Amino acid sequence: MEEHRVGLGSSFVRKYGVHRFVYFEEYPLYADAIRRETSLKRWKREWKLDLIEKHNPKWIDLLENWHK
Repeated sequence: MEEHRVGLGSSFVRKYGVHRFVYFEEYPLYADAIRRETSLKRWKREWKLDLIEKHNPKWIDLLENWHK
């Protein structure tokens, strides 16, 4: 997570300057998480933004209080 914050994460993070952690989902099985991620990648941008807005309307960086 820290790598993403400082711009050293994936190529997507570097290309688009994604530095805030605004949404996440938890799954008990790794395979379920991968399946969900693959599904979300096919979503329209508007749907993804709506999902974030529903759970975090102020786009608060969730890492700010992660360890507290």
